[in-house]
Amino acid sequence: MCCRVRFGKSGLSVSPICYGSWQLSPRYWGELPAEQFKEAIHRAFDVGVNFFDTADAYGDGLSEQVLGEALADLPREEIVVATKVYWHFYPDGRRHPDLSADYIIRECEQSLKRLKMDYVDIYLLHAYDPLTPLEETTEALEKLYKAGKIRYYGASNFTVEQMRYACKLGNYVALQPRYSLIDREIEKDLLPYCAIEDIGVFVFSPLYHGLLTGKYQGTETFDDFRKNLPRFQGEKFKQITAAVRGLKPIADKYQMSLVQLILAATLAHPAVHCAIVGIKNASQIKEAAGAMGKSIEREDYFAIRNALNA
Repeated sequence: MCCRVRFGKSGLSVSPICYGSWQLSPRYWGELPAEQFKEAIHRAFDVGVNFFDTADAYGDGLSEQVLGEALADLPREEIVVATKVYWHFYPDGRRHPDLSADYIIRECEQSLKRLKMDYVDIYLLHAYDPLTPLEETTEALEKLYKAGKIRYYGASNFTVEQMRYACKLGNYVALQPRYSLIDREIEKDLLPYCAIEDIGVFVFSPLYHGLLTGKYQGTETFDDFRKNLPRFQGEKFKQITAAVRGLKPIADKYQMSLVQLILAATLAHPAVHCAIVGIKNASQIKEAAGAMGKSIEREDYFAIRNALNA
């Protein structure tokens, strides 16, 4: 039986592991074969994942296009798709923030065409646009909702104050924030607010771009965007990777891989409904899906947090 959770007040029934397709963004991850992703997307559905996340800006439409092609032969009523709007991008590679009403309406139509769908389940504001009044943006989302183009809407990368204001203006039911066991700032205010308001939370980067997978020794170098991240360099990189590998006895206790242990611990927070895992191949989503429905004891949960906080 597939593992499902209620996604906040939306009532959507979703898998606690969400398939993340940011990896189809060449400017960050380099060129990767589309067929490899399509195979992984089908494997995701086979192992019980029904929640898929993308954005128009991932590869300037490429991610939506590949995801749409891969999902076309799956039962639409059984899958939940989230995409985002924020970056106004151009053929020559230029881009800038734009949550104006006209752009949102137009870009939603383009996203639907790329996804080969009549509607999207969750439409997210990818970030906060300081130049467009949120009232205008929300009115555009309501227009799309009433037209049946989107079933629900929400936000990503919003602060608690931005989210609180948004919820006064419209029916924002979902939030996609950055969160991992080494990046826990939102536990102070954003997660408690979402819990109170019954907002569906699906966190991105729970494995911190692969840092928490246990597959690194701390000596590797990278040719993608991670080469510029401090936690992937020097002593800090060695320290964190050693701490992750040191969790293997706990993972073995629950007969889980390190990836599954980290995901299970991430999902243990009561305000976190789902964890988005960036996927490059079929084996990755199969392993990640193995964390669904798993729980760990309180003592081990805090032992994991303490080890990664060292």
